[in-house]
This record gives sequence, structure tokens and C-alpha cells, in this order.
Amino acid sequence: MALSREQIAKRVAMELQDGYYVNLGIGIPTLVANYVPDGIEVMLQSENGLLGMGPYPSTDQVDADMINAGKETVTAAKGAAIFSSAESFAMIRGGHVDLTVLGAFEVDQNGNIASWMIPKKLVKGMGGAMDLVAGAKNIICTMTHANKHGESKLLTECSLPLTGVGCINKVITDLALLEIKDGAFHLLERAPGVSVDEIIAKTQGKLIVSGDIPEMTFS
Repeated sequence: MALSREQIAKRVAMELQDGYYVNLGIGIPTLVANYVPDGIEVMLQSENGLLGMGPYPSTDQVDADMINAGKETVTAAKGAAIFSSAESFAMIRGGHVDLTVLGAFEVDQNGNIASWMIPKKLVKGMGGAMDLVAGAKNIICTMTHANKHGESKLLTECSLPLTGVGCINKVITDLALLEIKDGAFHLLERAPGVSVDEIIAKTQGKLIVSGDIPEMTFS
């Protein structure tokens, strides 16, 4: 079975390490805030000016003035700081973010990412993605493995306008966890019940499969 959005976020959260400063992009990445493992402390950054983002609020915690970059209401963790977006981007551009998690339309085998524009469709803007992929030390991409027509989104070469070049380290899709290195996708884990053959069939880019590929766990 393909992973749900929540399961993708849970698997991303397992990549967090104690003391990390982490930027979460719009969409699936924002869900990671709900699944930070017990026993570690991370500071989640929202590029609109919040460092120390907590999980989504319950009904009685909602504060309409406390939002993330996707304009969703959030909570502030202990020790949080609020500042201007200019200061937020100074943190990002200065290389102070340990990990960025963001979504994409396409990723290719050389670690290039296309995430901000589909030609002939309305574009609201690229947001902070270009700064984030250039400034973060480690980048994980979350996405579906194929589009609604069943066509692969993990490609030999991106066809859409690029957000960043050679910057993606890992991809977590609804089917698999893959690492990008040496010009190829390397299959590390598969979603429970998903076969290696299905992943091969839905990966258009160069894919390396070494040995038995374990199913994902979430703890």
C-alpha cells in the first residue's frame, strides 16, 4: 500500500537529529512538526519569521496571528522566537539551517529539483524554495512517486524549470525512501506491501537496487 501523507511525514521525522534547526516547506513537510520523536529537541523554522514551531494547534489553542509559511495556524514551542522575514532569510542564506524538507513536482537522478512552476499554469511565486535549496546543509524531498497519469516524477532529467541544481540528498515518496548519489537513485526502503518491481516500474531515472530492500517502519 502506498504511504499516506501522514506516514510520509512520520518517516521524514525519523531523519531528525537532536539539536537540528529544520525548515519545513508547505504541504506534507509541515506535518513533520506533529511527529518529532521523543527524546530529541529540534528547532523548526518557518521562513515567514518563526523559529521554534510546534505542532498544529488544537481548537482551543488556535491563534489566527500565529501562522506558518503556508498560512496555516501553528503553535510556538518553548524557547521560540519571532522576527522579520528578512532575518529569517538571513538565517537560511547564511547556512544556519541543518535540514530542509520540501515538496517537488520533479526530482532527477543528479539531485536537481523542480518545485515552483508548471508552464501555462498560474504561478503564485517560488516562495523561499530557491534560497532553501541553496542554503541548507541537507535536503529531503517529499512527493508522490508518480503523477495522476501514472508517469514517474523521479526522472533522468527534470523537464520543468529548476528550483535548484545538485542539491537533493534523499527523496521520500508514497512508495519508497531513496538516496541520490553518484548520478542515480539508490533504493533504501520500500513502503509496506509495495514491491521492488513496482518501484522500478515507476522510476524513470537510473535506479540502483542492492540486495534485499527492507520495508519501512515508523518507530
